[in-house]
Amino acid sequence: MSSDKLKSDHAKVLYALCASDGEKPDYKLVGLESAPVYAIDKDGLRAVVSDTQGGRLRPDRRNIGAHQSVLHALTEAGTVLPIRFGIIARSAKAVEDLLVANQRTIKKHLEQLAGRVEMGLRVSWDVANIYEYYVETHPILKQGRDEIWNRNANPGDLREEKIRLGNLYQSLRDADRLEFTEKVKNILVNYCEDIVETAVKKEKDVMDLACLVERNKLDEFAKGVFDASKLFDNAFLFDYTGPSWAPHNFTTLNLYEPVSKKGKNSESVELVEDEP
Repeated sequence: MSSDKLKSDHAKVLYALCASDGEKPDYKLVGLESAPVYAIDKDGLRAVVSDTQGGRLRPDRRNIGAHQSVLHALTEAGTVLPIRFGIIARSAKAVEDLLVANQRTIKKHLEQLAGRVEMGLRVSWDVANIYEYYVETHPILKQGRDEIWNRNANPGDLREEKIRLGNLYQSLRDADRLEFTEKVKNILVNYCEDIVETAVKKEKDVMDLACLVERNKLDEFAKGVFDASKLFDNAFLFDYTGPSWAPHNFTTLNLYEPVSKKGKNSESVELVEDEP
């Protein structure tokens, strides 16, 4: 049995969609389950896949890491639409049908992202203790903290006041996050095609931004980050990453499986990249 026949019969792990140039690429990439990565082309579009024997993929660190490694390599080579971890097609024919059924919307998204890459910018408070930093820089918080410390009372009697003080700290920090994020975005908007705010994950994080940047203007983007950093003192750390990230924050495309002849409902598949 030929290798092409074997590939056709196996289920496919999907990694990304991109435009086809008519030439079969030799990716030299290894995907999930140590399977080679290859292309399935149809009508000017390409799905990047690998074969799998199973019907479900475990979302463990090893598998998600392999998926992301393939995406990073593809993004460095050109414009791709990332597919979230764990999407499997039943066969090569199912992949081709998916490309045909969604041709118009896929091409539209590829045009919107052509020549652009995603850059990440994370700003954080570079201090030893974020709460103590806020006490020293916000007099209203320092006053409340000192009043509790100077009061001769049992710890249980101060519970409500400590809760109010903690809520005040959180509200001050959240308000600063909003203000500082707007300051940075007002600078970066001159260097980006689009900016998406993503949720901060750590207490010391000020903001986490995804920026869509023209690939040939990365030096200008770096200048924009530097200009924005000058609005802040040494208590803030600016860290930007890319451009090897797949543009998952700017991919809002939904794929639909072709409706079967039996009239079953279509199933939508959102193209976003899962995080480990």
